[in-house]
Amino acid sequence: MARRLPPLNSLKAFESAARLNSVTSAAAELNVTHGAISRHIQQLESWIGRPLFQRHNRRVELTEQGKIYLSEISEAFNRIAFATNKQLEIGKRRILRVNALATFSLRWLVPRLASFQNANPMVEIRLTTSNQPVELIEAEADVIIRGGPDAVAGYIQREFLSEVRMPVCSPRLLEEYCLSSPGDLKNHTLLHSSTYPTMWSEWLSACGQDRLVPKHSLTFEHFFLTLQGALDGLGVAMAPTELVADDVAEGRLIHPFKGPTLPPWRYFTFVPLAVADDAIVNNFCSWLESVGNVSR
Repeated sequence: MARRLPPLNSLKAFESAARLNSVTSAAAELNVTHGAISRHIQQLESWIGRPLFQRHNRRVELTEQGKIYLSEISEAFNRIAFATNKQLEIGKRRILRVNALATFSLRWLVPRLASFQNANPMVEIRLTTSNQPVELIEAEADVIIRGGPDAVAGYIQREFLSEVRMPVCSPRLLEEYCLSSPGDLKNHTLLHSSTYPTMWSEWLSACGQDRLVPKHSLTFEHFFLTLQGALDGLGVAMAPTELVADDVAEGRLIHPFKGPTLPPWRYFTFVPLAVADDAIVNNFCSWLESVGNVSR
């Protein structure tokens, strides 16, 4: 039986406009005119026999049937792109696209990547960083690393690392003022990150020091700058234990207190369904689990 398929250009126009929620953006992505996108969508709606968009002056909104159709069409396009990439990469170095959090990449992933690269010399990792939620990442990625455990439609997730958060500082910082108890933090500078603004208040509350006023406070825009400040002796920072484990092991940082700790933060790989069966992708995820600390 012959397949009943609508015009491919109409499908591409619909998928782009629906995914981007904009006819104008779809025209720019596909390098055609606004009118061409509109005509392709109208052609598809006529072919199917029902509207897929609701028109509101200058914006469009998917109908319920349009939303269902988009989810199925997008997955089909993803699989076509994956199959095509596999054919193009036969006999070539395989490119593995990984998107991860910036501080995590700098302090945990990159220092460990050599072991994966040595075991997989024909795989070229292209690492990009961002803090965007999984569903908002526009760049193509085979593996996305984020915190969890929230499920994301269209992705398979696997946990590979767990950590708690507690204070760290440079050993030489204690040469001026001791830190035998949390109350001694009143004599120190607390280092904050604007991306994690509540970590110190949550930890101080957990150890009964809600009203503690530090000698100074210093806030950085990015978390990796906060950790660098701790390494340089600027003050005491709240840090995820796994991201500073190497520094603690080599004596560049110490945990001045044994506790309390903030609740565990868990890292997951998010893999698009289109590449869920890819051997290299699964090999990379399994490698992360082998160097992480989560038993499977």
